[in-house]
Formats: sequence, C-alpha cells, structure tokens
Amino acid sequence: MHDSIHTCSLYFTLLRQHGYEVSAEFLCPDIFENFKDHNGNFKASLSQDVMGMLSLYEASHFAYKGEIILDEARKFTSTKLKEMLGKIDMEIGAQVRHALEIPFQCRMQRLEARWNIEAYNKKDGANQLLLKLAILDFNMVQSMLQRDLQQVSCWWKDVGLANKLGFARDRLMESFFWSVGMVFQPEFSECRKGLTKVAKLITIIDDVYDVYGSLEELEQFTDAVERWDINALQHLPDYMKICFLALYNTVNNMAYDVLKEQGHVILPQLTKVWADLCKLFLKEAKWSYSNHIPKFEEYLSNGWISSSGPLLLVHAYFLMSQNITNEAIQSFNTYPSLLRFPSTIFRLSNDLSSSKAEIERGETANAISCYMHENGVSEEVAREYITSLIDENWKMMNKELVSNSLFDKSFLEIAVNLARIAQCHYQYGNAHSDPNDVTRNRVLSLCPTENEYIRQLIDEVDCSDIVALLCHDATQRDNIDTNEHGSHALPRRSCWTRVA
Repeated sequence: MHDSIHTCSLYFTLLRQHGYEVSAEFLCPDIFENFKDHNGNFKASLSQDVMGMLSLYEASHFAYKGEIILDEARKFTSTKLKEMLGKIDMEIGAQVRHALEIPFQCRMQRLEARWNIEAYNKKDGANQLLLKLAILDFNMVQSMLQRDLQQVSCWWKDVGLANKLGFARDRLMESFFWSVGMVFQPEFSECRKGLTKVAKLITIIDDVYDVYGSLEELEQFTDAVERWDINALQHLPDYMKICFLALYNTVNNMAYDVLKEQGHVILPQLTKVWADLCKLFLKEAKWSYSNHIPKFEEYLSNGWISSSGPLLLVHAYFLMSQNITNEAIQSFNTYPSLLRFPSTIFRLSNDLSSSKAEIERGETANAISCYMHENGVSEEVAREYITSLIDENWKMMNKELVSNSLFDKSFLEIAVNLARIAQCHYQYGNAHSDPNDVTRNRVLSLCPTENEYIRQLIDEVDCSDIVALLCHDATQRDNIDTNEHGSHALPRRSCWTRVA
C-alpha cells in the first residue's frame, strides 16, 4: 500500500469519510512523506499516475485546519492535473475536469449520483448489471421525491402567499431542490417536505425585508415574530398579516407534531431561531437604508446566522430525529459550531454569486464590499480572500464531523449537505434570485419530471438480473480484487468509488 499514492489516498479518504479521526500520518509514520523527494516536494514522477493524482487531490479536501502536508498535496495535484488536461483520454479527462471544478467532498450528493450514472454508462467495459442497479435505485428515490413535491405543491397552493404577495419570489422548485440537497433519503420524506416549507417561508420573509417593507413596518413584523403572539396581527399591514399567519401556523403545526409523536416541547427553540433571523434581517435592512458598510467581522458575525442556515438546520434536526435529546435542544440556544461552519459557507457562497446584483440594488453590506472597503483592496483580491475563507470553514467542519458530538450521524450529514447545496446552488450565479439555464436544468434533473434518458435505460432492466447481481458470489465480480489470502481488497478505482 505504501508504494501506491492512489491506494494510500483512497484509504485515507474512506477513513475520514466514515468518521475516523486518522491523521495524515496514519498506519505508519509520515505516509504521504513517502511520496516526497529529498527537497521536501512531492515527486514529479507522481504525475504519471493520473488516477493516483486524482485520488490524492480528493483526499486533500478532507483536511483539517493546520494539516500542511494536505495543503501541499492540494496545490501540487491541482497544478499537475490542470497540466494533464488535453494529454489524457476523454474518459479520465472528464473525471479530472469534474473534480477540479468542485471536489467530491463539496458536491451535492444527488447530482453527483446522476453524474456518475451517466459517466459510467459511457465507460468501456462497464458492468451493465451494476449500471442497471444504480439506475433502479436512482428512480426509486425519484419516485419518492415526486410524491413529496406533489404534496408540498398542494400545501403552497393552499397557503396562497404567491397570489397575495406579488413582490416576492415564487421559488417552490428551487426550495424543494434545496431540501433534496440537504436530505434526499426516502426515509426522511417528512423532513424534506418540512424543509421545503421552511425554505419557502424564508424566501418570502427575506423579500419582505429586502425589497418591500418600510423600516417601520419591518420593526413591527420583527416584534410580532419575537413575541409570537397572534394578537400582534392587528398592528401589521395587510400584506404582513397573511405572511405572519402562514409562518405562525406552519411552525406551530411542526411543533405540535413533534410534541404528539415524541413528547418534546420544541416551540421555544423554533420561535427563537425565527426571531433571531428576523432581527438580523432588520439590522441588515437598516444598514441598507443608511448606506452603512460594516466592518467585515461584524458583517460575518451577523451574516452566517442571517443566511438562514442555522434556522434550516434546527428545523431539520427536529423533523428528522427519532431520538431528540434535551442536551441537543439546549445547545441550539447558543448555535454550536456544527451549525456555524456550514452556515458561513452558505453566506459566503451566496455573496460570491450575488454581490454585483446586490450592490446595484443599493445593498451595500455583503462580504465582498465589506472586505474591499475595510482593507482598500480590489474586488478580485476580496473574492480570493472569501474563497480561502470558505476553504478554511470546510477544514473546520471536517474536524467537527469526527469530534464527540451531541448529534447522531444522520444530522451530521445534513449539516455537511447544507454547505454542499449552498455551493451547488450558487455555483453558476444566484439560482434562487436569478435562475439561468444551467441552474434550471439542475433543478429539473432532480425535482423530478419524466426523464427520457433514465426511463429508456430502466425500461431495459431485467429484475432477475439485478437479483442475481445482489446474490452473486463477491469473488466473481469483475470489479473486486482478491488478495492471496482469499479476502477482499477495496474495489478498483472507477467513477463508482465516488458515487454519493
């Protein structure tokens, strides 16, 4: 193993991916140091092993803060892989370009699964039964997603906010896409539908604060949410009454369901995160009205919460957890690090995509403008700094995932997925505010309409073949190596080792 950069990197990635706190020197001292020359640089000969370089590049994105050797590995592999493009065959080149665009650790899982299905279908010598099994699994999940989307569509129509609030964005599909990015597994259907509702309400309320309400009206609405008092309706303007009542009823219903099914009173935690969000929305509105540009740290300490990331994660915990604990409930009062890191990535990714549009609207407070104003640097320099800050938060989140946590593995995964869907959603512009053809196609690929490509492939599936595949002796599969002792080693590297 110690002579193969691909094997070492893959073992390292798999261990960290599954929550093992191994250092970059695991299994033997300085394992990655074995691939350096006497000058302390990674050996130039490594560039001849394309898949090894790709595996090391992916492994470097599971780094913790301060792991210098993995930072060096990322810089080395990024440079060499870019140089290789155009010199390697199309199949491997597609994998390299895909990884360089966004590494596996940062990708939305459902889009990654779909990409791998399509890539594997083009692969010479692909295992057709394995391909059919993947397609069948993909479509079974799509069927559940389709039912979820139908149900939240009915809810949204009944709520009627889209008809009553013409100034607000009507982004049901994008909100559902976001919830799928956070939690796609069929068993979390109720969580997914609940998160879609929450995302829709966030979008509406964000538009109330950003584009429509006066400061006086916004202060009244913030006070109503903070008091969580139905009697506050009488003091609100008409357009805010229906907005507040939709929020009030939806959140109360969620709290009632948890109380009925698990016996926990969670309404104080839910109303607190909504009140905190609205208070920070109000603060940002005041910045905009006064053309105030805050210090960068002040902006970010406000912005990671006003991103709505913590609110989404608090709701996700109560919607998906079958073992709610009092310790976890209390921890939400102080917003633990598990909420902070992905929410910071959410905020900064949003700002990277939206800053120009926001400045044109007069919204002077965003990460880029604040950093430029405070440090007297160009927009390009500010963007580079914001990008590096996103990377630092990924490293801290990687570490958080292997630390002792109050939360179970499912919720840890949802927290990571918040960062993934944020980077996906804002990769090609602001898919929520100003969707383009690329972002629309992404949404449609998962928010599911009939897909002729997938349907054509699945129509050819013989279920008896799939049963045979599942029951087949593993030693006979053509993608498994058997060592001299007869036990199974890891699968050979293919695009399938990177399926979410």
